[in-house]
Amino acid sequence: MIQASILANFKIEALNSMQQETIEAFNITKDLILISPTGSGKTLAFLLPIINVLNAERRDVQVIIIVPTRELALQIEGVFKQMGSIFKINCCYGGHSVQIERNNLSEPPAVLVGTPGRIAHHIRKKTLNITTANYLILDEFDKSLESGFKEEMLFIIKTIKQLNKRILTSATILKEIPSFLGIKDIKVLNYSETTKEANGVLTLKSVRVKGDDKLDALILLLGVIGFQPTIVFCNHRDAVSRVSEQLSRLNFEHGFYHGGLEQIEREKTLIKFRNGSINLLISTDLAARGLDIPEIKVVVHYQLPNSLDTMIHRNGRTARMNASGTAYFLLDTDDYLPSFIENTCEEEELPKKFILPKPSQWRTLYISAGKKDKVNKMDIVGMLLKKGALKKEELGKIEVLDHSAYIAIKSDKIVKTIRLIKEERIKNKKVKTEISF
Repeated sequence: MIQASILANFKIEALNSMQQETIEAFNITKDLILISPTGSGKTLAFLLPIINVLNAERRDVQVIIIVPTRELALQIEGVFKQMGSIFKINCCYGGHSVQIERNNLSEPPAVLVGTPGRIAHHIRKKTLNITTANYLILDEFDKSLESGFKEEMLFIIKTIKQLNKRILTSATILKEIPSFLGIKDIKVLNYSETTKEANGVLTLKSVRVKGDDKLDALILLLGVIGFQPTIVFCNHRDAVSRVSEQLSRLNFEHGFYHGGLEQIEREKTLIKFRNGSINLLISTDLAARGLDIPEIKVVVHYQLPNSLDTMIHRNGRTARMNASGTAYFLLDTDDYLPSFIENTCEEEELPKKFILPKPSQWRTLYISAGKKDKVNKMDIVGMLLKKGALKKEELGKIEVLDHSAYIAIKSDKIVKTIRLIKEERIKNKKVKTEISF
């Protein structure tokens, strides 16, 4: 039985049919493949039954969750902690301090979530023992294979000696199941076509570029889209950079995101996107899945997706949980819509003049203290309301990392707030405060 108190933590009264069937299958089958659209609640679907089988008497790793990206690892860790259980979870990923992870692993967690490379590193360095783990979850499994993690995944799986159950998840149908997983008795739950419950109405539109410059056409389109939360997808990092540079010249507020950025820069960009300081993200397909980001209203395919799976993941960022959304395909003179797009696309004409959207009402405040400094959200709220002279409605989303915190504050208040708290301390510690750029 799933405790009502756990569901209350997520502000839901009941599970959807995919989550219910996943829990039932977990209890009666050996191995499980779950295929369900982005945003349908897969993370909760596999974590809920896991909570019920964890043994509080054990002091070793019981569950391994392997993911392709750092962001997905952090998202799963956050969801697990929100469940409010007594069990420990640790997160391991590249770009994060190895020493901090070693210290955390000195007392083994019940649940370990991480990227294949970093988990394999800890096993080889003998800072992690997973031989007694009973459950293996491969979230966004196909993406891990695409990213070249086969050898690390094979090494990790061979290390586990007492594996009872494997769960594979994906938003798209798996073309094949590699033999190294050792899957034999398996149940497949395929919700890829059952989108009415998980997804809302997605409108497909095409924009034909007139002239030689596709980037100019994108700028005009973004002016039409305005302040709606939007992701522009590119196929390559250099395209992300070109688009971002042009937007910066126009003073168009945005963030950019790809695998070549330092981890802290990626985290800062997503934080600003989540808290509304920016509403436009230019990204490679790294942002197509596995990210904890808000409801997206618009997806723009600046460069066309090279496969049906890629398009599904990109479009899966919008029209989620009964909301509506729009996906635009930007077509150059010689471009045609990919053959795998079965639905008709409404053609949209671009205006002749670019209209710069209004800037966000929010800015992000950086504070140089976080969880490892024993600073929590309530400490920050107390300081900003009392010393920073802010009203509750002028204070937005707060995210506390290991050694820093980021807070959304109304744009017209942030400069004054920084001046008022300049000499303040948190937990008797002098901290640096500034606008996060």
